[in-house]
Amino acid sequence: MLSEQVIVETAPRLVGRHGADALTVRRPGAAPGAGPSALYRYFHSTDDLVPAVADELIGRAQQGCRPTGEWRSDLCEPGLRVHAPYQAHPQAALLAAHRTTGRNNETRAVEAVLGVLRSAGFPDREAVRIHHAFVDQALAFAALDSAALALSASAQAADLQVWQHRYGRLDADTHPHVAATVRLPADDMRLSGCPFALELLLDAAAARLPGPAAGG
Repeated sequence: MLSEQVIVETAPRLVGRHGADALTVRRPGAAPGAGPSALYRYFHSTDDLVPAVADELIGRAQQGCRPTGEWRSDLCEPGLRVHAPYQAHPQAALLAAHRTTGRNNETRAVEAVLGVLRSAGFPDREAVRIHHAFVDQALAFAALDSAALALSASAQAADLQVWQHRYGRLDADTHPHVAATVRLPADDMRLSGCPFALELLLDAAAARLPGPAAGG
């Protein structure tokens, strides 16, 4: 039976197979076995569907998160979990990661992050600013890393080879710092920068936390 939930659960997989054109009136409605006009019973347009898909991915990122009562852990886990559903559906991530949905999963996530920050002792204005940076950074890395995954295998390999074939051959006289460290970036660039960036963000937030709890 077609439903709004079936559509949003199906859409990321369809985008992976067919690209952005999958989010048309015809394809998401037809995929679960319904007629092409069935989508209109749940969404006015494709632009209504994309935020719903974004909210579905946000919900998947929250699955399994368990509060610990320690603010850094309670931000670190969801901050890292954001990657999984977006990288599982990189084409959908490119369409949806930047959208503000106002739907249930997003509002639940906003409430949770603000709750962690306010409970830790951050003043409201500071909590809002850290929340903004936290969410934007997590989604930016999700979109960036998903864009890399969405490349063809040959393009991914070519990008990695640039570090060896271009940077690895730069003259130490003209690029001494690159030449001294080139083997490290070549290895590091194979991995996402998200975990370290999140660590840096949380370190910076801890330094702004009033009182003795800042060290926690």
